[in-house]
Amino acid sequence: MSVLGRKAILQAIETGAIGITPFTPDLVGPASVDLTLANTFRVFRKVHQVIAVREDTDYRNLTDKVEVAEGNHILIMPGETVLGITRERIRLGPGLCGWLEGRSRFARLGLMVHISAPFMGPGIDSQQVLEMSNFGPAPLEVYPGTPICQFVFQKLEGAEQYRGRFADQTEASF
Repeated sequence: MSVLGRKAILQAIETGAIGITPFTPDLVGPASVDLTLANTFRVFRKVHQVIAVREDTDYRNLTDKVEVAEGNHILIMPGETVLGITRERIRLGPGLCGWLEGRSRFARLGLMVHISAPFMGPGIDSQQVLEMSNFGPAPLEVYPGTPICQFVFQKLEGAEQYRGRFADQTEASF
């Protein structure tokens, strides 16, 4: 299994093996594509109860959807987690999977863009949900439109497809 470089990413986009909507060529790096933050967030309610971690537990029952106007920001306090979503929708054709990774420039401020779910399975066709947490000492202003994370594409041996409950997630269903 190998990671796709810039030339291979652009070729896969051209042939339709990878779909990125909207696509901005300037966001393609040497071995990944930067993804930008959309205006929709899910903020956890302050709860004073135990949350059962089970297959049927739905984060939407514990959060409120918040829209942030262009040019404005969401504030993430130290120790707080906020869910965001990318503007770009990623579609992976057969034989491809990928990894959603943070960007070091923001990690150095204490921003983690995903807690523990970086793997994106073959066949996804979705906007990527970001579990953004502030592990730094100060509140962080996070702005929609920022190239907040990167997607690394990898060749897969086999033709399997992910068909789980988040395979087709969009900002509307987020």
